[in-house]
Amino acid sequence: MPIEFTHVPGKPANGSFFYDFAETATKLSLIEDAGFRKLVVDDPAGLLTNMDIAAQTLDRTASLEVVLTHWAGVIEPTVAARQLAALHAKSGGRLSLRMLSEPLDDSDAEARPVGHSVVWQRIDEYLVLLKRLWSNDRPFDHEGAFYSVRGGYVPRKGPHGADLAIRLGGQSGTALKVAGKHADVFELAAGSPDEVAQLMQRVRSAAAEHGRAGRLRFALPVRIRPEGWSGASDHKAVEVAGPPARLALALLPYASLGIEEFMISGIDRPSEIAQIGRETVTLIANSLARREADTPPPETFASRSFTEARVR
Repeated sequence: MPIEFTHVPGKPANGSFFYDFAETATKLSLIEDAGFRKLVVDDPAGLLTNMDIAAQTLDRTASLEVVLTHWAGVIEPTVAARQLAALHAKSGGRLSLRMLSEPLDDSDAEARPVGHSVVWQRIDEYLVLLKRLWSNDRPFDHEGAFYSVRGGYVPRKGPHGADLAIRLGGQSGTALKVAGKHADVFELAAGSPDEVAQLMQRVRSAAAEHGRAGRLRFALPVRIRPEGWSGASDHKAVEVAGPPARLALALLPYASLGIEEFMISGIDRPSEIAQIGRETVTLIANSLARREADTPPPETFASRSFTEARVR
């Protein structure tokens, strides 16, 4: 099972990883060469800036996939669908959409259940419209609780439409229902391997209601800390520290759960990016390959049991 690594830029003192794009271009080249498959674009300036940064990043890289952070309610679905489809087509299919539940998050679910539910209902309708706009071959009308569309259509989206991967997260029942319906990749919450495994099962159950349990992939946020770190913890990511071999060892139990992507933050300096890619990524990939090679396929056990039964 191949593991993919995604780089999640931090938010430095100047406010943005992408503040100076000439410098960023050098980092992007390092990220790509180090073996990272994806880059998250989530700039403090907001959605429209994110879309501009995504376009520049796709133009300046050859294989890196851009994970574009997006919110429902900022721009109309028809406008978003056209812009995203154009970016996706121009990049050769290297764009995916990461939907956040802004302005609320799952920690608000108990205190503000009505608002939380409404936010996710709007995300649901927004994604239904985007998918329909990316796949329809003729204009359509839509009248919903949050959006009204007349003659909705996205031209020049290719013979097979625009097939962007959708990424969602969350822990509330409402969030999981929407994720089960729409997510291609589910971004997990931080926790122990047991806690993460329980959340994965809840997500699969939600997806099974839509016949999609087998289509889901899982991504885990991981923050790499310096050794001896004593600052505040980041409860949104699994925190690991130490030399590359220790980092790899800490992540292997999560990889064994079936997680196929690690979203790595905390490494924004060029030397860190190069080291993590060259050493940690390689160590994890090699360890998993050895593990799979040492584990006989299930049919081996079945065949052996049957043979032993016949001999007895």
